[in-house]
Amino acid sequence: MPTTPTRLATAVTFAILSTMAGTLAAAAAKYMSDYVSTGLIVFVQYAVCLLTLLPWMRKVGMAGLKTERMWPHLIRGLSGWLCFYTYFIAVKHIPLVEASLLRNTAPLCVPFIVYFLHRSGFTLAKTLGALTGFAGVILILHPEGTAVSLWHGVGFLSGVTLALSMVYTRELSSDEPANRILYYYFLISTVLSVPLAVVDLKPFPLHIVPLLGFVGISIFITMKFYTIAYSAAPTNTLAPFSYFGVVFAGLLGWLIWDQVPDTRSLIGMVVVVAGGIITLLARDKTSSTG
Repeated sequence: MPTTPTRLATAVTFAILSTMAGTLAAAAAKYMSDYVSTGLIVFVQYAVCLLTLLPWMRKVGMAGLKTERMWPHLIRGLSGWLCFYTYFIAVKHIPLVEASLLRNTAPLCVPFIVYFLHRSGFTLAKTLGALTGFAGVILILHPEGTAVSLWHGVGFLSGVTLALSMVYTRELSSDEPANRILYYYFLISTVLSVPLAVVDLKPFPLHIVPLLGFVGISIFITMKFYTIAYSAAPTNTLAPFSYFGVVFAGLLGWLIWDQVPDTRSLIGMVVVVAGGIITLLARDKTSSTG
């Protein structure tokens, strides 16, 4: 379906709201990381998300759950699960804004994945956008005098897997309804989360319970908005708007943990956003996947 101005405006709005909801969930996960394992947080978030789809599942029955695109669903589910698991691990060990920035390298990775899958999507302008964005990442991570830790690498992995999830969400949306995409994503991710939740289960204070539920609801809202957005417009069109989440993460990090980015980090953020804007302006308007 062509991306009309109205559909594009709707997609952009939901993409921005999705990043804000996801950042709130990440902030809650960072706070909870002192009390519960990342495995439990991820399991609860996906279990809550799956439960929210029960009314829809009862309505459509087995016929509505049937799909002929199981392999894409598996790839989308695995990549989405890895994205959140690695993101929450990174959030635990490094500042929220840095983890958010590394996760939001996804738009820079999308053209590489699209090219690998379809042998298309790369232009000089997109290459310039990607290189500009990665230059901003380097500025933020302070490579001079400060070793980039393993946890920064984990954070970057969350960006790579998010990019893969973005691409497959767009591909599935061509012939799968949004709720079916969400159903398989939540189901696959819940199953993958069980072993890691069980192996590191330990007692935790009661005040954590509402926060766990909040993360689950926040992620459901994030995924619902995300799926609506990427069903309405191409991946490369919307990907740069995820950088709003970095700004929001920086604000939360300052208000809650007193983490104030220095001048170098702020310049890096501007450079990353500039790379995203270049990618946006260079989008292939005729591509359904990029």
